[in-house]
Amino acid sequence: MPRHAREITLRFLAAPTDAGYSGTVGGGRVLEWIDKAGYAAAAGWSGTYSVTAYVGNVRFSRPVEVGDLVEATARVVHTGTTSMHILVTVAAGNPKDVDLQHTTDCIMVFVAVDENGKPTPVPQLVAEDDHDREWQASAVQRIALRGEIAKSMGDQTYSDAGTAPRVVLRFLAAPTDVNWGGKVHGGIVMRWIDEAAHVLATQWTGSAANVAVYAGGVRFYRPLRIGHVVEVEARLLLTGTSSMHISVHVRSGDPATGELALTTHSLIVFVPLDGDGDAVPAKRWTPVSDEDVALRDHALALVEMRNRVDAERHIP
Repeated sequence: MPRHAREITLRFLAAPTDAGYSGTVGGGRVLEWIDKAGYAAAAGWSGTYSVTAYVGNVRFSRPVEVGDLVEATARVVHTGTTSMHILVTVAAGNPKDVDLQHTTDCIMVFVAVDENGKPTPVPQLVAEDDHDREWQASAVQRIALRGEIAKSMGDQTYSDAGTAPRVVLRFLAAPTDVNWGGKVHGGIVMRWIDEAAHVLATQWTGSAANVAVYAGGVRFYRPLRIGHVVEVEARLLLTGTSSMHISVHVRSGDPATGELALTTHSLIVFVPLDGDGDAVPAKRWTPVSDEDVALRDHALALVEMRNRVDAERHIP
């Protein structure tokens, strides 16, 4: 990728090992691809190592099939002092066909860092046409919305007073999870989020036929190191007609001390499917404790915020 190039497209075939429990490519794997494409664009634009800071409003519009040709295109649409806002779109389809179908898109924020891990300035993006100006204006507007969502997520209490179904996965971050900076790849962390939420959805519905349709508010607070103990906790917040809204916290720390710190927080929505792959009603969950009610109301508020974001989406 040429230095300061603003767009890059990764092309590859979806392999059998990319398949999830539904037979199509798992949402966690798609999130990995999104993160890799975003990183390639960020590193190419900045000319330095960059870290994932935020991933927002990922909507899975159609599944990716094993054997599909996949295109993940990442384009720098706005720059701050040290940050790069990147639009990532994923399209897929039969490699024998000419046209690929849109499957996913989202906005990612990367921060460029120097050799000491400190944020470092990036080249400023200059709008070249109306599309550029439209996207820059949209990115700036989303900053305020993103801050509102982050504050709402950060203000919530998750304690043992909650009675909602939850799942906790614990394991060590393996050397195979490493990224180019020696830490755990952000895409790997997002796959863990998807996997924990899938386990919870499976336990709640009694079936593994559940797929992710949305992931958002993915905020990375601190790096996760190889060899650290990782704890991924998924908790059900809200059930809709055919949806399960699940909050996922990722914590990690040195196994020698056993002290864990929050590294990532996200919300992900799963939908149960029937044998034909169509959405079916979700088993209803009713809040019991005050904390349950507060988190349900929080999830409903996030739905409204996401609707505001959707109303402002102008993907060229």
